Amino acid sequence: MKVCIVSDSHDRADPLAAAVRTAAAAGAQAVIHCGDVIGTQTLRAALAVGLTTHVIHGNNLGDPVSLSRWARDSKGQLHYHGPDARLELGGKRVFVVHYPEYGYAMACTGDWDLVCCGHSHEAGVRQVANVKGGKTWLVNPGTVAGLAAPATWVLADLAAMQFDTRFL
Repeated sequence: MKVCIVSDSHDRADPLAAAVRTAAAAGAQAVIHCGDVIGTQTLRAALAVGLTTHVIHGNNLGDPVSLSRWARDSKGQLHYHGPDARLELGGKRVFVVHYPEYGYAMACTGDWDLVCCGHSHEAGVRQVANVKGGKTWLVNPGTVAGLAAPATWVLADLAAMQFDTRFL
């Protein structure tokens, strides 16, 4: 299963939609947004692509009531998880949180195959040694909006556990 991982769109709908369209064309079946969507309207064009979308809110909360309503009315396309998400996608256990230090801590538990985070606007993909003697992938897609950093996102292949950082 391929997944589009984005973060920190900060009300920039066009780059978010561009990343989701490109990911869908590459075979992505879902979107993980690691926070700082802010305005719910930011999601409109990305949701029009038709992929199942998982969203957390980040430190720029925006309107959680609106996000909850959109999720409720989306017939299962939009899932709003609040401050973090625990997902199973493509047979992999995925944890999503906004802050990189929390992401690192969750990766260290060994309870997850993949931990996704955002906030720093710095894209990075690495494996973290965990307390169970293995390694966990920690992925920060950077900022899809390109704020104080290049506009980046990650195309993940969960079957192969491969992560490709893409630039808009």
